[in-house]
Amino acid sequence: MVDGGPIKKSLGDIANRLTRLVMSRCQANCQQLPRLWPSAIASPMFRPTLSSLAMATTGNAVLNGATSPVVVDDDDSDSGLTHDEILMQREEDAFYRAPENDAGDDDVWGLLSGVVGNIYEWYDFAVYGLLASEIGAAFFPDSSKELQLINSFGVYLAAFLMRPIGAVLFGELGDRLVGRKNALVFSIVLITVPSVLMGLLPSYEQWGVVAPILLVLLRMIQGMSVGGQLAGSYVLSIEQSTQKNRGLRGSICDASSVSGFLLASGITTAVRSIFTEEQVDEWAWRVPFWVSLLLAPCLFFIVRHSKESKFWEDRADQKETEQIIREEEQVQNSAVRDLFSSPFRRRQLAYMIGVMSPYTGSFYILFLWVPIYLSDLRGFMDEKTACLINFIIVGLFIILEVIAGKISDKCAHRIDSIRIGVAGIMMACPVMFSLFETETMVGYVLGQFMLCFCSALVCGAVGAWEVELWMGDPTLSFTGVAIGHNTSATLFGGTLPVIATFLYYRSEELVTNYPNNGAIVLFARMLPGLYISLLTCLSLYCSYAICHPHDIRTGERKIREAYQKEQRRKRKRLMRTLSSMTEIFTTSPRSGGTMEMQEGDRQNDGTGSYSPPVGSGLT
Repeated sequence: MVDGGPIKKSLGDIANRLTRLVMSRCQANCQQLPRLWPSAIASPMFRPTLSSLAMATTGNAVLNGATSPVVVDDDDSDSGLTHDEILMQREEDAFYRAPENDAGDDDVWGLLSGVVGNIYEWYDFAVYGLLASEIGAAFFPDSSKELQLINSFGVYLAAFLMRPIGAVLFGELGDRLVGRKNALVFSIVLITVPSVLMGLLPSYEQWGVVAPILLVLLRMIQGMSVGGQLAGSYVLSIEQSTQKNRGLRGSICDASSVSGFLLASGITTAVRSIFTEEQVDEWAWRVPFWVSLLLAPCLFFIVRHSKESKFWEDRADQKETEQIIREEEQVQNSAVRDLFSSPFRRRQLAYMIGVMSPYTGSFYILFLWVPIYLSDLRGFMDEKTACLINFIIVGLFIILEVIAGKISDKCAHRIDSIRIGVAGIMMACPVMFSLFETETMVGYVLGQFMLCFCSALVCGAVGAWEVELWMGDPTLSFTGVAIGHNTSATLFGGTLPVIATFLYYRSEELVTNYPNNGAIVLFARMLPGLYISLLTCLSLYCSYAICHPHDIRTGERKIREAYQKEQRRKRKRLMRTLSSMTEIFTTSPRSGGTMEMQEGDRQNDGTGSYSPPVGSGLT
């Protein structure tokens, strides 16, 4: 018998030499890997090989410079999934395994800067909506009352169209260039100047068509600023928060934006109380815009004392260190490009927009459009009374929202609080418009309070919820929150006054055509509320489809994975069944050739139905 000892020893030496050679080559060329990796994974031939090799050797996946462990199902290779679907699964797993933010210390100055900044920004932004009828008369005097209101809300919509652009701009500033704090300072400057200028802008009678054009431009600059302020306050405040207080701090930030509406509603009510109606229509509508100039110095003092997000600074320093270690200059992609280059992040963004659709819709219909509906459109009360009721409802909303934010911190999954509120909005909004038809003060207040309570449940949890969606990569979270939040606000909030006003005038036609049919009249009056109910259906669907880190806590991820595996197994069984049926119907079981209908194959039972031959497996 031949002794195999020397042979084994030689093979072992060869293996050791090859191992040392490979390790030395890898060490010598490690600086080439970052440059070669993108081109390698771009090739369909090498992408599966390199991905499998990386997971086999390290058990990790590299996503935009962040290393995260991944787990790929064993049946992915034979599940019939495309490469993009497999990549989606891996990114989803990396999302769930992202490290938690432990840098929060509940810094008060960071929360205070976001709160005061939101009050200031949303005061300037809300004043326009509350004075829409007066502004419409000043800049669109040749139109009818209906067209004046629609034109005024059209300018309001123009500001919302700029919010996604502002989200991209401030997202890049906050994520990649100057940080969250400095981005907020820039947004404050960007809204102060146009607000003051709008209060000084001559009317249509003085400057003609130039006046409404300048009004649109100033309003668009305001919209761009708001596109970064609220999202920046969310991200800065919640990244500085401990886990147990995220919902509370997020609700305070969101409530501060509502406080801006409250301040705007209070000052607008005061102006209408102090001045006569003729004075307000002529020039006093400008006073609330001038007030913003008094608030700016206080805001700059507070923001200057706030600290930058430590969570963002640590991640930015880590990326800078990685580039130094690689000893090469890398062209960094923009944050918005990194966001949309990932199929998983694109899906998250789409579902986030859907979840927030009734949040923005109900907010603007309650605090902006309802006062105009009760006073200008229906004439149930004068503008002063409508603004006073709105002022009270806004105050109650702020208290309820902060309570709801604290409750969301106690929930196992924050989305549960949102779902409860969305289901309530589905019923409360149409019921609110039906209560208005009672033409009693109880009906007016009760209807608005119902929608206020349900909306507060959603708004109290949504601030922390949307930041947590993007917290896995802090160099992308500002952009993700800003684009998702402002796109939803533009699609479902900016269009809301125009759509609601349009539905109101269509409902007037129905009421005129069918004045004696109570059911049709009630349905017509509820049309604006039914539009919000339609948005809630979209929100509930998206809330069950979107991924969130809390899925791990509640086990929803395991349920989702089990469901997906079961669906894949069903698809496999269906494909095998269809394949066997195709073989049966294309091959004759008797002759082995093309199947020809035999007389014994068809049993004439009077219906002409086909009965397969015995032994075919289909009987």
